[in-house]
Amino acid sequence: MIMEIKRFKKIGLVCLLALWSASLLFSPASAQSPMTIEQALDIAEENNPDLKAAKLNLERYQYNLLAQQASLKSRFSLDLNPVNYSKSRRFDNRLSQWYTNETFNTSGTFMVSQPILMTDGEISLINTFGWQDNKSIVEGMRNQNKAFSNDLYLRLNQPIFTYNRRKMELQEIEFDYENAGIRYALQRLNTERSITNQFYSVYMAQNNLAISKEELENTKQSYEIIRNKVEADLAAREELYQAELNLANAQSAVQERIVALENAKDQLKQTLGMDLDEDFDVTVEIDVSPLAIDLLQAVQSGLNSRMEIRQREIDIELAELQMIRTKSLNEFRGDISLSVGIIGDHERFGSMYDNPTQNPRVAISFAIPIFDWGEKKARVNAQKVAQTIAKLEQENQQIDIELDVRQTWRRLENLRSQIDIAEKSVRNAQLTYDLNLTRYREGDLTGMEINQYQTQLSNRKIAYAQALINYKIELLNLKILTLYDFEKEEPIVPIRGWKGTSN
Repeated sequence: MIMEIKRFKKIGLVCLLALWSASLLFSPASAQSPMTIEQALDIAEENNPDLKAAKLNLERYQYNLLAQQASLKSRFSLDLNPVNYSKSRRFDNRLSQWYTNETFNTSGTFMVSQPILMTDGEISLINTFGWQDNKSIVEGMRNQNKAFSNDLYLRLNQPIFTYNRRKMELQEIEFDYENAGIRYALQRLNTERSITNQFYSVYMAQNNLAISKEELENTKQSYEIIRNKVEADLAAREELYQAELNLANAQSAVQERIVALENAKDQLKQTLGMDLDEDFDVTVEIDVSPLAIDLLQAVQSGLNSRMEIRQREIDIELAELQMIRTKSLNEFRGDISLSVGIIGDHERFGSMYDNPTQNPRVAISFAIPIFDWGEKKARVNAQKVAQTIAKLEQENQQIDIELDVRQTWRRLENLRSQIDIAEKSVRNAQLTYDLNLTRYREGDLTGMEINQYQTQLSNRKIAYAQALINYKIELLNLKILTLYDFEKEEPIVPIRGWKGTSN
């Protein structure tokens, strides 16, 4: 009997210490700010590392596209040679004699050039103005000339028998920019999916903690009931030992749920790019009204809207451009250069064009390949294989999209029935616990049995909350897979105001 009393005091002391530590855990160390899932997505938009990197990559390609478009406009340039002096001894082959030449000149060239996108040519207006002082001494005779000169002409450079390189470069940069925009949009959707999953994990951890606290309160109530009975000699002392053990287990469960909640918060903070020392409390309303979603509509929406399909189309188009570039290896090509203008010179500035001279120029050149040991043929065949791979990836992408939509739709249909079952299970478990709690008060049940009913009720509540969250997550997955919001019955735009190409 004495040993039992000592054991009772020891267990009671342990229980009191556990309750005291629980009070410390439940008391908030700092004020927690509420956070909705919309606020979490806004925070991630500014702070998420992966999303920031994708956005910066999009901006980089956008600047490249703007630079390429600017390069197609007229370019103005001015080259100046303020001072050019030289003195040298030279041999004149025509007269078979040596002479000394001393030259001082200054000049400047102003040019306006306009690329021609349609033909890959370039037209330029060029004006070169200068002044020179030229002295020559031949066999003791001194000759000198001081004059102004101006050369004004219009020049056209045009490649022929080849592809339009300038136009192809613009197309490639446009595709790169569109691809970067798609990657950014996909990263936003993936970030939304990740944040939603982690947000609901925090919510579920909070919900589990609340259920554990409720379970702890019920266990305390059961403990008080059996303690009063033991003190009144209406129940065996073994029942009190069991009640104390149940209370300690309930307290341990609360502590475990607190740890799980803090870990889930830290993971969400990392994804959002928040300071790990910040604290918050998620708020969400899980109002689930299971929807009847048409499978054919979901599949069609995914095939028509998914950006990954457009990525595969871009890959095919880029492969075709690369094929054009590959076929141009060791190609037969030509270049035409035409220019027409007038040049004038005179000792007086105002008389430079008193007697102008026309200076037309025509130049045609050809590059003719002879033998390349099969290099071009091998590279063309390699590029044909790359094109085939790009087309296969597009076909596989469409199949993967349809499979993902079908599987997600089936999981949603299954979850609709699971939610109904879980809701009924919670209602039945609550009624069962209430009835057996009355029997426990009357002494018809042991502490171990009432603890089983309490655990059953807690598990049913957790399973019901998890079923609701699973449904919301799968509904979000289907929205991302189809780019269609079945709750609002409208298509979604991953990035508003963004255009894949710019003209």
